[in-house]
Amino acid sequence: MHRLLTGGPRGAVAALTVAIAMVALGGCGGLSTAVKADSALPVPLQPPVSGGVPANPDPASIDTAAEAPAVASLGAGDGGDGGANAPVIAQTQRAPQEKLETASAPGDDEDYDPWEGFNEKMFEFNRRADRYVLKPVAKVYSLIVPEPFQVVIANGFENINFVPRMINSLLQGKWGGAGRELSRFLINSTAGIGGLFDAAKYWGLEKSREDFGQTLGVWGVSPGPYLIVPFLEPMTVRDGIGRGVDSVMNPLSYVLPFIWTGISMKVGDVVNDRALNLELFQGFEESVVDLYSAVRHGYLRRREQLIKE
Repeated sequence: MHRLLTGGPRGAVAALTVAIAMVALGGCGGLSTAVKADSALPVPLQPPVSGGVPANPDPASIDTAAEAPAVASLGAGDGGDGGANAPVIAQTQRAPQEKLETASAPGDDEDYDPWEGFNEKMFEFNRRADRYVLKPVAKVYSLIVPEPFQVVIANGFENINFVPRMINSLLQGKWGGAGRELSRFLINSTAGIGGLFDAAKYWGLEKSREDFGQTLGVWGVSPGPYLIVPFLEPMTVRDGIGRGVDSVMNPLSYVLPFIWTGISMKVGDVVNDRALNLELFQGFEESVVDLYSAVRHGYLRRREQLIKE
Protein backbone atom coordinates (compact mmCIF):
# COMPACT_ATOMS: atom_id res chain seq x y z
CA MET A 1 0.00 0.00 0.00
CA HIS A 2 2.88 2.35 0.83
CA ARG A 3 4.36 1.72 -2.61
CA LEU A 4 1.03 2.50 -4.26
CA LEU A 5 0.74 5.77 -2.40
CA THR A 6 4.31 6.84 -3.02
CA GLY A 7 4.97 5.28 -6.42
CA GLY A 8 3.81 8.23 -8.46
CA PRO A 9 1.25 8.26 -11.25
CA ARG A 10 1.54 4.55 -11.97
CA GLY A 11 0.63 3.65 -8.39
CA ALA A 12 -2.34 6.03 -8.41
CA VAL A 13 -3.63 4.55 -11.68
CA ALA A 14 -3.30 1.01 -10.30
CA ALA A 15 -5.18 1.92 -7.10
CA LEU A 16 -7.95 3.58 -9.09
CA THR A 17 -8.26 0.50 -11.33
CA VAL A 18 -8.64 -1.81 -8.31
CA ALA A 19 -11.30 0.46 -6.76
CA ILE A 20 -13.34 0.55 -9.98
CA ALA A 21 -13.19 -3.24 -10.27
CA MET A 22 -14.41 -3.69 -6.67
CA VAL A 23 -17.39 -1.36 -7.21
CA ALA A 24 -18.34 -3.10 -10.46
CA LEU A 25 -18.25 -6.55 -8.87
CA GLY A 26 -20.28 -5.37 -5.89
CA GLY A 27 -22.92 -3.84 -8.15
CA CYS A 28 -23.27 -7.07 -10.13
CA GLY A 29 -23.90 -9.06 -6.99
CA GLY A 30 -26.66 -6.70 -5.82
CA LEU A 31 -28.33 -6.72 -9.23
CA SER A 32 -28.42 -10.50 -9.41
CA THR A 33 -30.01 -10.66 -5.98
CA ALA A 34 -32.69 -8.18 -7.02
CA VAL A 35 -33.49 -10.15 -10.18
CA LYS A 36 -33.91 -13.36 -8.19
CA ALA A 37 -36.20 -11.64 -5.72
CA ASP A 38 -38.39 -10.11 -8.44
CA SER A 39 -38.93 -13.29 -10.40
CA ALA A 40 -40.30 -16.63 -9.27
CA LEU A 41 -38.84 -18.35 -12.34
CA PRO A 42 -35.21 -19.49 -12.49
CA VAL A 43 -33.18 -17.36 -14.87
CA PRO A 44 -30.42 -19.34 -16.65
CA LEU A 45 -27.22 -17.56 -17.46
CA GLN A 46 -26.98 -16.56 -21.11
CA PRO A 47 -23.74 -16.66 -23.12
CA PRO A 48 -22.20 -13.29 -23.97
CA VAL A 49 -23.17 -11.70 -27.26
CA SER A 50 -20.53 -12.24 -29.88
CA GLY A 51 -20.66 -8.67 -31.10
CA GLY A 52 -19.74 -7.29 -27.71
CA VAL A 53 -21.05 -4.13 -26.03
CA PRO A 54 -20.38 -0.82 -27.79
CA ALA A 55 -18.30 1.68 -25.88
CA ASN A 56 -20.76 4.52 -26.45
CA PRO A 57 -24.23 3.02 -26.77
CA ASP A 58 -27.03 5.03 -28.32
CA PRO A 59 -29.43 6.38 -25.63
CA ALA A 60 -32.41 5.56 -27.85
CA SER A 61 -31.36 1.91 -28.01
CA ILE A 62 -31.06 1.82 -24.21
CA ASP A 63 -34.61 3.19 -23.78
CA THR A 64 -35.97 0.69 -26.31
CA ALA A 65 -34.28 -2.21 -24.54
CA ALA A 66 -35.55 -1.06 -21.13
CA GLU A 67 -39.13 -0.93 -22.36
CA ALA A 68 -39.00 -4.32 -24.11
CA PRO A 69 -41.20 -6.98 -22.42
CA ALA A 70 -39.94 -10.29 -21.15
CA VAL A 71 -39.64 -12.83 -23.96
CA ALA A 72 -39.33 -16.62 -23.66
CA SER A 73 -37.48 -18.34 -26.52
CA LEU A 74 -36.13 -21.79 -27.21
CA GLY A 75 -32.37 -22.05 -27.69
CA ALA A 76 -30.63 -24.63 -29.79
CA GLY A 77 -28.59 -25.89 -26.83
CA ASP A 78 -25.13 -27.30 -26.83
CA GLY A 79 -26.04 -30.66 -28.25
CA GLY A 80 -26.27 -32.42 -24.88
CA ASP A 81 -29.39 -33.96 -23.34
CA GLY A 82 -29.67 -31.32 -20.62
CA GLY A 83 -29.15 -28.33 -22.88
CA ALA A 84 -31.26 -29.12 -25.95
CA ASN A 85 -34.24 -26.85 -26.45
CA ALA A 86 -33.82 -25.31 -22.97
CA PRO A 87 -36.05 -22.27 -22.46
CA VAL A 88 -34.21 -19.02 -22.06
CA ILE A 89 -36.03 -16.24 -20.20
CA ALA A 90 -35.21 -12.65 -21.09
CA GLN A 91 -36.42 -10.39 -18.30
CA THR A 92 -36.92 -6.66 -18.26
CA GLN A 93 -34.50 -4.82 -15.99
CA ARG A 94 -36.12 -2.16 -13.85
CA ALA A 95 -34.52 0.94 -12.44
CA PRO A 96 -33.14 0.62 -8.88
CA GLN A 97 -35.56 3.31 -7.65
CA GLU A 98 -38.53 1.34 -8.96
CA LYS A 99 -37.34 -1.81 -7.23
CA LEU A 100 -36.97 -0.07 -3.91
CA GLU A 101 -40.45 1.44 -4.14
CA THR A 102 -41.97 -1.92 -5.06
CA ALA A 103 -40.24 -3.71 -2.22
CA SER A 104 -41.21 -1.12 0.36
CA ALA A 105 -44.87 -0.84 -0.63
CA PRO A 106 -46.99 -2.98 1.74
CA GLY A 107 -49.67 -5.32 0.40
CA ASP A 108 -53.25 -4.16 0.34
CA ASP A 109 -54.42 -7.26 2.20
CA GLU A 110 -51.84 -7.06 4.97
CA ASP A 111 -53.40 -7.50 8.42
CA TYR A 112 -52.13 -4.82 10.82
CA ASP A 113 -51.51 -6.70 14.06
CA PRO A 114 -48.66 -5.16 16.07
CA TRP A 115 -49.99 -6.73 19.31
CA GLU A 116 -50.04 -10.24 17.91
CA GLY A 117 -48.33 -11.83 20.91
CA PHE A 118 -50.90 -10.46 23.34
CA ASN A 119 -53.79 -11.10 20.96
CA GLU A 120 -52.86 -14.75 20.47
CA LYS A 121 -52.92 -15.33 24.23
CA MET A 122 -56.29 -13.61 24.57
CA PHE A 123 -57.62 -15.54 21.58
CA GLU A 124 -56.64 -18.84 23.18
CA PHE A 125 -58.18 -17.71 26.48
CA ASN A 126 -61.48 -16.84 24.81
CA ARG A 127 -61.46 -20.07 22.82
CA ARG A 128 -61.03 -22.15 25.96
CA ALA A 129 -63.66 -20.09 27.81
CA ASP A 130 -66.09 -20.78 24.98
CA ARG A 131 -65.26 -24.49 24.87
CA TYR A 132 -65.31 -25.19 28.60
CA VAL A 133 -67.75 -22.57 29.95
CA LEU A 134 -70.00 -20.82 27.43
CA LYS A 135 -70.80 -23.75 25.16
CA PRO A 136 -71.66 -26.17 28.02
CA VAL A 137 -73.88 -23.50 29.60
CA ALA A 138 -75.54 -22.90 26.22
CA LYS A 139 -76.20 -26.64 25.85
CA VAL A 140 -77.93 -26.77 29.24
CA TYR A 141 -79.82 -23.60 28.37
CA SER A 142 -81.02 -25.15 25.09
CA LEU A 143 -82.38 -28.15 27.00
CA ILE A 144 -84.42 -25.84 29.25
CA VAL A 145 -85.48 -23.27 26.67
CA PRO A 146 -86.71 -24.70 23.33
CA GLU A 147 -85.35 -23.17 20.14
CA PRO A 148 -88.60 -21.33 19.19
CA PHE A 149 -88.44 -19.43 22.49
CA GLN A 150 -84.76 -18.70 21.91
CA VAL A 151 -85.68 -17.08 18.59
CA VAL A 152 -88.37 -15.02 20.33
CA ILE A 153 -85.87 -13.78 22.93
CA ALA A 154 -83.33 -12.91 20.23
CA ASN A 155 -86.01 -10.96 18.32
CA GLY A 156 -86.78 -8.95 21.44
CA PHE A 157 -83.16 -7.91 21.90
CA GLU A 158 -82.82 -7.04 18.19
CA ASN A 159 -85.94 -4.89 18.28
CA ILE A 160 -84.65 -2.88 21.24
CA ASN A 161 -81.26 -2.33 19.60
CA PHE A 162 -82.74 -0.63 16.53
CA VAL A 163 -81.65 2.80 17.82
CA PRO A 164 -77.87 2.41 17.16
CA ARG A 165 -78.54 0.92 13.73
CA MET A 166 -80.90 3.72 12.72
CA ILE A 167 -78.63 6.52 14.00
CA ASN A 168 -75.55 5.07 12.32
CA SER A 169 -77.48 4.73 9.06
CA LEU A 170 -78.25 8.44 9.29
CA LEU A 171 -74.63 9.31 10.12
CA GLN A 172 -73.46 7.35 7.06
CA GLY A 173 -76.01 9.03 4.80
CA LYS A 174 -77.98 5.81 4.25
CA TRP A 175 -81.44 7.32 4.42
CA GLY A 176 -83.11 4.18 3.10
CA GLY A 177 -81.50 2.09 5.82
CA ALA A 178 -82.60 4.52 8.53
CA GLY A 179 -86.19 4.48 7.24
CA ARG A 180 -86.11 0.69 7.06
CA GLU A 181 -84.97 0.41 10.69
CA LEU A 182 -87.72 2.77 11.86
CA SER A 183 -90.32 0.85 9.85
CA ARG A 184 -89.10 -2.45 11.28
CA PHE A 185 -89.36 -1.13 14.83
CA LEU A 186 -92.91 0.15 14.34
CA ILE A 187 -94.11 -3.03 12.64
CA ASN A 188 -92.41 -5.45 15.02
CA SER A 189 -93.49 -3.48 18.10
CA THR A 190 -97.13 -3.69 17.02
CA ALA A 191 -97.77 -6.64 14.72
CA GLY A 192 -94.81 -8.49 16.20
CA ILE A 193 -96.13 -8.16 19.79
CA GLY A 194 -93.46 -5.94 21.28
CA GLY A 195 -90.75 -7.19 18.94
CA LEU A 196 -91.01 -10.84 19.97
CA PHE A 197 -91.74 -11.79 16.36
CA ASP A 198 -90.02 -10.45 13.25
CA ALA A 199 -93.16 -9.49 11.36
CA ALA A 200 -91.32 -6.91 9.24
CA LYS A 201 -89.53 -9.59 7.24
CA TYR A 202 -92.84 -10.53 5.62
CA TRP A 203 -92.81 -7.02 4.10
CA GLY A 204 -89.27 -7.57 2.84
CA LEU A 205 -87.73 -5.27 5.49
CA GLU A 206 -84.44 -6.86 6.54
CA LYS A 207 -82.32 -5.66 9.44
CA SER A 208 -79.35 -3.42 8.58
CA ARG A 209 -75.85 -4.01 10.00
CA GLU A 210 -74.63 -0.48 10.62
CA ASP A 211 -72.65 0.38 13.75
CA PHE A 212 -70.49 3.30 14.84
CA GLY A 213 -67.27 1.47 13.94
CA GLN A 214 -68.50 1.39 10.34
CA THR A 215 -69.51 5.04 10.62
CA LEU A 216 -65.96 5.98 11.61
CA GLY A 217 -64.68 3.95 8.67
CA VAL A 218 -67.01 5.76 6.27
CA TRP A 219 -65.72 9.05 7.68
CA GLY A 220 -62.17 7.99 6.81
CA VAL A 221 -60.89 6.89 10.22
CA SER A 222 -58.30 4.10 9.87
CA PRO A 223 -59.06 0.83 11.69
CA GLY A 224 -55.93 0.88 13.80
CA PRO A 225 -54.36 -2.24 15.30
CA TYR A 226 -56.22 -5.52 15.57
CA LEU A 227 -57.18 -6.26 19.18
CA ILE A 228 -58.60 -9.13 21.24
CA VAL A 229 -59.63 -8.70 24.88
CA PRO A 230 -61.11 -11.30 27.24
CA PHE A 231 -64.80 -12.22 26.84
CA LEU A 232 -65.31 -10.00 23.79
CA GLU A 233 -65.34 -10.56 20.05
CA PRO A 234 -62.33 -9.60 17.92
CA MET A 235 -62.12 -5.93 17.04
CA THR A 236 -59.88 -3.12 15.93
CA VAL A 237 -59.21 -0.01 17.98
CA ARG A 238 -61.71 1.86 15.80
CA ASP A 239 -64.37 -0.82 16.26
CA GLY A 240 -63.75 -0.87 20.02
CA ILE A 241 -64.49 2.86 20.20
CA GLY A 242 -67.55 2.25 18.03
CA ARG A 243 -68.87 -0.42 20.39
CA GLY A 244 -68.57 1.96 23.31
CA VAL A 245 -70.56 4.63 21.46
CA ASP A 246 -73.19 2.07 20.39
CA SER A 247 -73.64 0.96 24.00
CA VAL A 248 -74.42 4.57 24.94
CA MET A 249 -77.10 4.62 22.21
CA ASN A 250 -78.70 1.43 23.57
CA PRO A 251 -82.06 2.34 25.17
CA LEU A 252 -81.61 -0.37 27.81
CA SER A 253 -78.72 1.59 29.33
CA TYR A 254 -81.21 4.33 30.27
CA VAL A 255 -84.16 2.09 31.23
CA LEU A 256 -82.41 -0.41 33.50
CA PRO A 257 -81.72 1.17 36.91
CA PHE A 258 -78.61 -0.78 37.92
CA ILE A 259 -75.47 -1.70 36.05
CA TRP A 260 -75.67 -5.31 37.23
CA THR A 261 -79.10 -5.61 35.65
CA GLY A 262 -77.68 -4.50 32.33
CA ILE A 263 -74.79 -6.94 32.67
CA SER A 264 -77.23 -9.76 33.42
CA MET A 265 -79.25 -8.86 30.34
CA LYS A 266 -76.09 -8.87 28.22
CA VAL A 267 -75.01 -12.25 29.58
CA GLY A 268 -78.46 -13.64 28.87
CA ASP A 269 -78.27 -12.31 25.31
CA VAL A 270 -74.82 -13.91 24.80
CA VAL A 271 -75.93 -17.30 26.16
CA ASN A 272 -79.11 -17.24 24.09
CA ASP A 273 -77.16 -16.35 20.94
CA ARG A 274 -74.61 -19.12 21.61
CA ALA A 275 -77.43 -21.61 22.09
CA LEU A 276 -78.78 -20.69 18.65
CA ASN A 277 -75.32 -21.31 17.17
CA LEU A 278 -74.07 -24.41 18.96
CA GLU A 279 -72.58 -25.86 15.76
CA LEU A 280 -71.13 -22.53 14.60
CA PHE A 281 -67.46 -23.63 14.58
CA GLN A 282 -68.03 -27.36 14.39
CA GLY A 283 -65.11 -28.88 12.48
CA PHE A 284 -63.64 -25.46 11.66
CA GLU A 285 -60.70 -25.77 14.05
CA GLU A 286 -59.67 -29.13 12.59
CA SER A 287 -59.78 -27.87 9.01
CA VAL A 288 -57.63 -24.74 9.53
CA VAL A 289 -53.90 -24.84 10.18
CA ASP A 290 -53.63 -21.39 11.79
CA LEU A 291 -56.99 -20.62 13.41
CA TYR A 292 -55.90 -17.26 14.83
CA SER A 293 -54.74 -15.90 11.46
CA ALA A 294 -57.84 -17.24 9.72
CA VAL A 295 -60.20 -15.53 12.18
CA ARG A 296 -58.23 -12.29 12.04
CA HIS A 297 -58.13 -12.19 8.26
CA GLY A 298 -61.83 -13.06 7.96
CA TYR A 299 -62.86 -10.41 10.47
CA LEU A 300 -60.82 -7.61 8.89
CA ARG A 301 -61.96 -8.43 5.35
CA ARG A 302 -65.59 -8.59 6.47
CA ARG A 303 -65.37 -5.19 8.17
CA GLU A 304 -63.85 -3.69 5.03
CA GLN A 305 -66.69 -5.10 2.97
CA LEU A 306 -69.36 -3.75 5.33
CA ILE A 307 -67.84 -0.26 5.15
CA LYS A 308 -67.80 -0.36 1.33
CA GLU A 309 -71.47 -1.38 1.10
